[in-house]
Amino acid sequence: MPQLMLGQLAKSIVGRDKGRFMIVVDIIDKDYVCVVDGDLRRVENPKKKKIKHLKLSSKKAEYIAEKLNNKRKIYNQEVKKALKELVDVSQDDGQASNQI
Repeated sequence: MPQLMLGQLAKSIVGRDKGRFMIVVDIIDKDYVCVVDGDLRRVENPKKKKIKHLKLSSKKAEYIAEKLNNKRKIYNQEVKKALKELVDVSQDDGQASNQI
């Protein structure tokens, strides 16, 4: 499993949001993180999710991570754009859209 980082791409593997790609925006403790997707889980109301319920990717949204590390506000449009770019890159690498 890749090391956990802010701005990291993750895919939900359990729950109502199963199969959705999200970005890690906060690391609460060793078991929980907060994730957003800019659509159903917006920046204003991030989802608290167990790390074991996520499939973490080695890909990272650098721009989002930099803003989070500098304690600057991120916006839903930025999250959507970053997700679109990261998921498209995964597809370009020859992987199916539901895989990381």
